[in-house]
Amino acid sequence: MPQDLKLHNLLCRRQAPEFQRAIVDVAKRADPSENIVVACTQEQRLFSELALATEGAQTLSAPIKFINIRESGGWSKDASKASPKLAALLAAAHLPDPEPVSTVTYKSAGRLLIVGELGQAEQAATLLGDALAVTIFSTSAKDGGAQNRDHTIISGTKPALSGWLGAFKFAWQTSNPIDLDLCTRCNACVVACPEGAIGFDYQIDMNKCQSHRACVRACDAAGAIDFGRATVGHEQAFDVVLDLSAEPLIDWHAAPQGYFKEPNAATLMKLQGMVGEFEKPKFFNYKQKICAHSRNTTVGCNACVEVCSAHAISSDTKRQQIVVNPNLCVGCGACTTVCPTGALTYTYPRATDQGAKLKTLLTTYAKAGGRDATLLLHSQTAGQQAIEALGRAAQLKKTKGVPYNVIPVALWHTASTGIEMWLSSICLGASKVAVMLTDEEAPDYIRALTEQMAVAQGILNGLGYTGTHFHLIQSGTELTVLDDALQATSNMACSAPSSVARFGIGLEKRATLEMALDHLMQFAPALKLPAPPDSISLPTSGSPFGAIQVDAAKCTMCLSCVSSCPAGALKDNSELLQLQFIEKNCVQCGLCEQTCPEQAIQLVPQLLLSEQRKEPRALNTAKMFHCIRCSKPFGTEMAITQMLTKLVGHSMFQGAAAERLKMCMDCRVIDLHSADNELKIK
Repeated sequence: MPQDLKLHNLLCRRQAPEFQRAIVDVAKRADPSENIVVACTQEQRLFSELALATEGAQTLSAPIKFINIRESGGWSKDASKASPKLAALLAAAHLPDPEPVSTVTYKSAGRLLIVGELGQAEQAATLLGDALAVTIFSTSAKDGGAQNRDHTIISGTKPALSGWLGAFKFAWQTSNPIDLDLCTRCNACVVACPEGAIGFDYQIDMNKCQSHRACVRACDAAGAIDFGRATVGHEQAFDVVLDLSAEPLIDWHAAPQGYFKEPNAATLMKLQGMVGEFEKPKFFNYKQKICAHSRNTTVGCNACVEVCSAHAISSDTKRQQIVVNPNLCVGCGACTTVCPTGALTYTYPRATDQGAKLKTLLTTYAKAGGRDATLLLHSQTAGQQAIEALGRAAQLKKTKGVPYNVIPVALWHTASTGIEMWLSSICLGASKVAVMLTDEEAPDYIRALTEQMAVAQGILNGLGYTGTHFHLIQSGTELTVLDDALQATSNMACSAPSSVARFGIGLEKRATLEMALDHLMQFAPALKLPAPPDSISLPTSGSPFGAIQVDAAKCTMCLSCVSSCPAGALKDNSELLQLQFIEKNCVQCGLCEQTCPEQAIQLVPQLLLSEQRKEPRALNTAKMFHCIRCSKPFGTEMAITQMLTKLVGHSMFQGAAAERLKMCMDCRVIDLHSADNELKIK
């Protein structure tokens, strides 16, 4: 960046020519390492239009970036001390854009299904009919609806909806005698029915109908009523759905793309544009090889399936994996946060890009003289709006604003970062990490974040680092609540490693975790005590670290746990009949516990602090049972003893038959053959 660069402290409409001159100067220098960052977002639209009209803008090597430093630091009671934070935000803005990610494509032909009360549905259809091909599924009718039948109207029972934008499947059943497509809404049947069994939904309540058939005679001309009509199942494809029914067909926290429930102006405007081809990022990558979900149709880790509020993740035990539907995925990233192995990774942005940003923020902040940095992770929608509203309120002296040592970091979704990113941030210079929730998050996301933070905090406190390093700020949209929480968090004292780490956050979750743990252990106060702890006990829910306990009195050394372990934490010994365990590899998925036929395994969430966690150690060593005929070893004493105990009263295993159970396979055949020959001789 040139030394004579002019700093503008009021770069608004009056100084727009200065912005254009800056574009021309940068374009002339043609330096690929130089880009333009506008540290204000208020006039982003105007400046973007000016950039397109400015000579040389097309030759810029990087797009013009806009970043808000006014509300996040400039408008605050601590504004005079916020220079290190502002320097950090500007440095991060100069980072190159991440590489593009794969995309998911939707195609919509504009086939709209409106579900709901007939009158309300027809009103919405009138507003949308010019842009979309509308079909109405009538659930009831308070009045007769419009006389003109401008749209296809269907009705029935057991409505069910599945799919997503461009690929919805709507199923229902028809059994009512009145065909709505033939009905002219003349109300003759309503008037003729002596029981009042026909309402303005033009469907017959069969519980009231006494089979007078007066309605059939009244409808003779239209022929819309037939009591002999059989129940028929239907299915029809739609591209978008507006669900106005009292009981929504889809009640998920994260509804599929193309499904709308709120009949407001914003929804109607979105629906009018729902024709054509649309793209969104593919938010995840999946590595089946290291997935701990299932082995041999036994389910172990189910964390991602349970946390997904979009119903995008399902179990496929036959293929020993989970299945993620990219069309349903909304990019919350909660599945990657709770995944203990890193089989699911977040891609928007990738961990390496997110890590580079956090490292740049913290490094620049420290170089500029900043201390006790707190990273504030928030959503780029409601979270960003709350930050900006807090800054404006601070300018009016209604709030204190974002503290000088709190660095806001916008995310696509607050559930997309987890323990590896948080612990790495502490290693890279942060004193605290706060995640701000704004009522966008599903309850399962909050539970997952709470569990993961408890694990991360347990590790730091167990290593002797004092204070509370991780915080969930559940402020909703209340600015005073957010303001108080940020002030309290920023003022909390926390200890951290005495030296800042230099490692970079990589794509592999477990590798990043190990680098963070190594750094934290290297400077851990607890490990410098005369009697350092051997291990740290961790919460029973959500821990990606731990050991297993094996009940030697139950274990038969069948080694089914070894074959089920997806992380290579359990191994056999080629020289001894021994079950070995490498704690560093254990992800606490529970597959070994679920697979063990003797229920001899129990999970122990913990973090072993010695080098032994990286080395194999014996969990159980068994004695061999030797054949009573040839002395060849063929099984474990425990297994043979248990088998004999279970069969002691069985009629087929008495006398010689019971003794053969103590023989190897070869001797068992020989002994049985010898017994048959003796019977033949006799």
